[in-house]
Amino acid sequence: MLNIDTINLFYGASHALRGVSLSAQPGRVTCVLGRNGVGKTSLMRAIMGLQAVKTGAISWEGKDITRLSAHDRARHGIGFVPQGREIFARLTVRENLETGFAPLPRGKRTIPDDVFELFPVLKTMLHRRGGDLSGGQQQQLAIARALVTRPRLLILDEPTEGIQPSIIKDIGRVIRLLADGKLAEWGNMAVVLVEQYFDFAKELADDFAVMDRGEVVLSGQAATMVEDDVRRYLTV
Repeated sequence: MLNIDTINLFYGASHALRGVSLSAQPGRVTCVLGRNGVGKTSLMRAIMGLQAVKTGAISWEGKDITRLSAHDRARHGIGFVPQGREIFARLTVRENLETGFAPLPRGKRTIPDDVFELFPVLKTMLHRRGGDLSGGQQQQLAIARALVTRPRLLILDEPTEGIQPSIIKDIGRVIRLLADGKLAEWGNMAVVLVEQYFDFAKELADDFAVMDRGEVVLSGQAATMVEDDVRRYLTV
């Protein structure tokens, strides 16, 4: 289980996260919702160890990881799909996937066959450069690269941004399969999903947290979510 306990994060004098608490459990999708600029990406970067928190604590599977590096967090089973995908444009699809080997022991440095079951298009494009793929294909590659690390916690920062509807549907299907433990390679996975689009989040969320101005202002189980209350924090 991921447990975030009242973390505060600053960029210089700017207070980006204000006493944020959040949890995510295996077998469940936790959706973090909110407008642009409210701290969602800062929270994901804090979980992944890409941005240090000033106070508060982050634990994963009962271990305090607050001060661990991003690389060490990856070794502990945390995978990250960043906003904007950040694939390597000049590397081939296969080479991009193999960058996911870094946190793995040598004996596990393979690309799971299930990756190509989830994203068949990648198998046909293994020798194409990442930069030659469409935006939707690049997003599938970014998710697949994270899955190569064999995560038990998967963090996805706005995976639907700028993606065509057919691929959004495919990504939603993959997220649900992973959380439900339908793929033996990964088992029951905890998923943290950042979204601006309520309808996509509503379909997938087991739990939700709505952010505004660096704080969590609404949270709970998706079954208790009042749509009008949530949408109030998503409209511009």
